[in-house]
Amino acid sequence: MKKIIIAIDGPAGAGKSTIARKVAARLGYAYIDTGAMYRAVTLVFLRSGKPFTEAFLTDLAKQIRISFAYQDGVNRVYVGNEEVTEAIRSLEVSRNVSAVSAVGGVREAMVAQQRSIGEKGGVVMDGRDIGTVVFPHAQLKIFLTASVEERAHRRYLEMKEKGEAVDLDDLKKRIAERDHLDETREIAPLRCASDAVYLDSTSLSIDEVTKQIVDRVMAGV
Repeated sequence: MKKIIIAIDGPAGAGKSTIARKVAARLGYAYIDTGAMYRAVTLVFLRSGKPFTEAFLTDLAKQIRISFAYQDGVNRVYVGNEEVTEAIRSLEVSRNVSAVSAVGGVREAMVAQQRSIGEKGGVVMDGRDIGTVVFPHAQLKIFLTASVEERAHRRYLEMKEKGEAVDLDDLKKRIAERDHLDETREIAPLRCASDAVYLDSTSLSIDEVTKQIVDRVMAGV
């Protein structure tokens, strides 16, 4: 069976990364976490201590090289030779990633890297604009979503498990704000492609969503 490009888009906290990883594992595909790429740029920017300017961020995004390695059951993220898997998930990065990813030059640099990685197929990519901008010709596009309440609850449990102090109402507010930013930004806003499969995971388990996607691939999309 010919290996295809699978694009999974959707809002923050919808479970895109978890589902994409599982789909990739089931199919023997490579998993590319595009959200982690924007987080990596954000992390490097925050560490620089430089003021927020589009010119600086664009130059930064063009210079850094991001890669992935699946090791010990973890999809590890690298900037150059440094592993940043945990560092890019900090609250500070989460609060700034929408603004950084809205910069046109940053998106152009990341899209170029993403296309280079995935153009031969056999990949699962998740993000906000994979099926609409990065790979509009992807053979299977999924728009994965869930209610704000459910997404906040999932994130709350995830952070609590890591021992991080977090307020559920604050999480709901921040997720709703992130949705608004992603949906209204000028460049590559979050939207469901006209030919995408719309999947609401609010009342579905991870395995149920994974099965629906894998079944479509095995059936020839």
